[in-house]
Amino acid sequence: MTFKLPQLGSVDRWGPPDAVAAESSVNKTDGQDGAAPGQYSFFAPFSAHERLGKIADWAAEPDRFGQRHEGGRQGRSAFNRRNDAGVGANPLFGYAHTEDEASFSLVDNRTQRTQLGRGRGGARGAARGGLVNQRAARGGFTNAPGGSRGGRGGAVRGGTAGFGRGGRRGGWKDDRPTRLRDASIAVKPDWQLLEEIEFPRLSKLNLEVAEGQDLETCGSLHFYDRSFDRVSVKQDRPLVAIDRVHYNPTTTEDPVIQRLSQENKAQIFATDSILSMLMCASRTIYPWDIVVTRQGEQLFFDKREGGPFDYLTVNENAFEAPLEAEQGTVAGINTPNALSLEATFINHNFALQVLEEGAEVPMPQPNPFYDESVETEPAAPKAYKYKSFDISLSGEEEEPILLVTRTEVDGILRQVSGEEVNISIKALNEFDSKAPGAGGAIDWRSKLDTQRGAIVATEMKNNSAKLARWAAQSILAGCDTMKLGFVSRVNPRDAQRHAVLAIGTYKPREFAAQMNFSLSNGWGVVRSIVDVLMRQPEGKYIIVKDPNRAMMRLYAIPSGDLE
Repeated sequence: MTFKLPQLGSVDRWGPPDAVAAESSVNKTDGQDGAAPGQYSFFAPFSAHERLGKIADWAAEPDRFGQRHEGGRQGRSAFNRRNDAGVGANPLFGYAHTEDEASFSLVDNRTQRTQLGRGRGGARGAARGGLVNQRAARGGFTNAPGGSRGGRGGAVRGGTAGFGRGGRRGGWKDDRPTRLRDASIAVKPDWQLLEEIEFPRLSKLNLEVAEGQDLETCGSLHFYDRSFDRVSVKQDRPLVAIDRVHYNPTTTEDPVIQRLSQENKAQIFATDSILSMLMCASRTIYPWDIVVTRQGEQLFFDKREGGPFDYLTVNENAFEAPLEAEQGTVAGINTPNALSLEATFINHNFALQVLEEGAEVPMPQPNPFYDESVETEPAAPKAYKYKSFDISLSGEEEEPILLVTRTEVDGILRQVSGEEVNISIKALNEFDSKAPGAGGAIDWRSKLDTQRGAIVATEMKNNSAKLARWAAQSILAGCDTMKLGFVSRVNPRDAQRHAVLAIGTYKPREFAAQMNFSLSNGWGVVRSIVDVLMRQPEGKYIIVKDPNRAMMRLYAIPSGDLE
């Protein structure tokens, strides 16, 4: 079989010859597409609106011999290659990559060694182009070619075939150690459950309450020693134990509240410690309980003797709170109970040490709890202010609902201008920044003078409930200033000796705002609990904070219990 080329005719110009009979059926159209028989035509149908293709485009961006993966995106995909051949052009002469070129590469594509990234849960720190097979530090498994960014959990694979948001969603909160705490009081079978209040519901409550009215002021105060403001880490002062009698009686044992209730000064009675606990209930982690007694139209909120209200917590809100000693082992000095006793001891003595000796400012009424004939030690200087707050809903109630609370003032500050203001004095304590349960605290002795703001921010995170309660108590008492001491152990392994490293001065309302604590929200919580109790008949009730869940329960208990 032979092949004969057609005669082209003149070669002096571009294009087909004018009139040459076509001898080969290869170049004939035989009347198709509007061409006459024997007339030469173009290689493919063409119209003016169609885009001409390119035989070769040396200026185009090189294709990396296939799809370039960038987190599931393609580089020069088939869309770009189709445009290079011309939009709408006849695909007869369009070039398409074959299967052979998919395996062509100019670099070494052999399997590489498994690498560890630095991402929070995926291969965020992985290099592009390699194969990263990473077990993430905090949840998730990542197998991401091309360096795709993995999520916080599940498996993440680069390219279009991956599922970056699938699987279990892990995170830092999942790393919190699982621990089961015991309730502050054992619930008896004959207690009747009346209400369950979940803490997330409390965040939406709000009640604006005006400044309280002073009813009575008892006790005495000393002036604050301003020389303690110059205390620093390099010029610390040892904490001194001072023998004074402290009083923290419950509501129904307060003789002043008993008299005010008989005079019908209010319908609700509570101490500032109990009131602040209800206001900050959603921040608490450790269990607590409040005994409520309804007599006629009056409510009395009480604490149990030796209960959680008599001691301070330490790092209650820390990511890894202090752990209890294992059963059968000797309790150390960094367990929750030991730290609670240590913090309570520090606060009592620190509030006395920073006051001046001698000059005493008596209040209109003497200390209602101190009896000279019985006590051998002098009473600690403290003022008890009984204040009345109107917690009525504006325009919705015929008679106002009044609440009387006993607040405490720790001292008097003589300012440079000569003005004297009431202050509250509290202390934060550091036990061991490297011990379990420290909550990632910064070492005070090395950073307190230069990074106090960071240390205070850490304490606001680890002790959110305690600091919010202190701010609420200061605002309720009408204190203009809050003195916050920083007390640390002299030796981290010795819980008996402490040193005062610094003292900070804060405005209670500004301090509460920094912690995102709203007093109006606290009043809303109190009013909601009062409404629930007012719907119950006369009797005794108890509010119990669930030890392991963010909720509290209201029980009706027999009248003879808890006496």
